Amino acid sequence: MTKVKIYTDGACSGNPGPGGWGAQLIYNDSVKEISGYEANTTNNRMELIAVISSLEYIEINEDIEIYTDSVYVMDGITKWIKNWKKNKWLTSAKKPVKNEDLWKKLDKLCKAKKINWSWVKGHSGNKGNERADYLARKAISTNLSG
Repeated sequence: MTKVKIYTDGACSGNPGPGGWGAQLIYNDSVKEISGYEANTTNNRMELIAVISSLEYIEINEDIEIYTDSVYVMDGITKWIKNWKKNKWLTSAKKPVKNEDLWKKLDKLCKAKKINWSWVKGHSGNKGNERADYLARKAISTNLSG
């Protein structure tokens, strides 16, 4: 069975500041690129929105491979979220989980799909990651320039 490969990245000009996200979705021989912009956000929010937007875009529910260079996203969805939910969205330090709204949305999307998560080192020559980074940065520059 063919997997959908999704490469995601988020970027911010200042943190917080203007932000962009980008994703490259690959299925068979088809490549789709999506991106977006927010005027005042954080890098972590952009990383999360890149993944959420990708999962909302695709209709396939299984054999999805997500590649992210964000340890925050990777560990958050594969490790930390279980305890956050158990602890009523508080961290181990008893503080509210940042970006709770996005984590809840991502969690719901993940329940409906079969996803394998892979971390890739950013800015290391991975073509899919480099393209997602380009799309995220282009979303910022396009919106800031006019």
